[in-house]
Amino acid sequence: MNPTPTARATRLLRSTVQRIVAVLRRKVLFRYRLVLITLVAIAVGIGVGAVWGPTGWFPPSSTILTVLAGGLLLKRKSLAFLLGVVVAVLLFVAFMLDFGQVGPGLVVTIGVTAVMSYLLSGVRERLGVQGLSGEMMLLDLRDRLRDQGKLPQVPSGWGRTAVLRQAGGSSFGGDFVVSIRREHRLDIAVVDVSGKGVDAGTRALMLSGAFSGLIGAVPAGDFLAHCNDYLMRNSGGEGFVTAVHLSVDTETGEYQVTSAGHPPALHFDSGGGVWSTTEAKGVVLGVIPEMTYTSVPGKLRPGDAIMLCTDGLIETPGEDLDAGIDRLLGAADTLVTQGFATGASEVVDTLSKDKNDDCALVVLWRT
Repeated sequence: MNPTPTARATRLLRSTVQRIVAVLRRKVLFRYRLVLITLVAIAVGIGVGAVWGPTGWFPPSSTILTVLAGGLLLKRKSLAFLLGVVVAVLLFVAFMLDFGQVGPGLVVTIGVTAVMSYLLSGVRERLGVQGLSGEMMLLDLRDRLRDQGKLPQVPSGWGRTAVLRQAGGSSFGGDFVVSIRREHRLDIAVVDVSGKGVDAGTRALMLSGAFSGLIGAVPAGDFLAHCNDYLMRNSGGEGFVTAVHLSVDTETGEYQVTSAGHPPALHFDSGGGVWSTTEAKGVVLGVIPEMTYTSVPGKLRPGDAIMLCTDGLIETPGEDLDAGIDRLLGAADTLVTQGFATGASEVVDTLSKDKNDDCALVVLWRT
């Protein structure tokens, strides 16, 4: 016997509903079904409460909280389903009450919040994390970069300090320090990644780990050459890097300075009471393959000091670089009068004032 039209319609409706439920289970509710169901229930509860609950207890504008939570906790497909529910709830409230409860201001606010939440959810989905995990990862990377910038302990008769400031007060910047001490040998490198902001900070995070490994694994005289080789293999044309490398024998005070397009290191001679620039020069890293870098020797006697810095302390747009170096030499006298340990921060504050650039300063001295 042929089924009646009503039976066929019922069967078709049941089949359609089953397919929709299967799609929702597979693509929308699979991993985040509990969170999604909870947020949907809250949104529906707000709508029901706004219509039949106590006046003022369930304002329709509170649905914005579910949208924000969805942006933090859900993937885009799940969030899109939630946004559809929120729209349905607002239409229901407007139909049952009056459209004054869901005015243009509320619609625009929830619309902007929905767009921002959807974009935020997309970024987290690309990272493969949800909730606040992405921010926690960035904080962990920032702390690791700062830890790498801490100079190792030095033997008796020596002192060291390092000051790093990011442009605009950001947590990430393109300047970083790597260092290592092996017995009586101390190696310090100050590195400046080209660019500013997030791009420079991202490259600095990547390169700090690589350079930190190289500084303890290759001979001191070959450090910058190996850094250059690494950049030529992995930079992908993202820009150049400048660096200065200091290798000191803490028993004799003898040192080697090697530079790759970096501002010169400054040597303080306690006998004459003056600062002077070292002559170490070289091509920036990541531009020319198979580069070699020549070290310039020197010696730190008791009372002497050596300073390494990045161009954020000496460069001013429209001004000659030598003028910036002269200004640094003048400010370096603060280190002598106030002490190398306490005067470094003041030097950075003075020279970086009104500048939007990353800055780094390292001072090593003999007592």
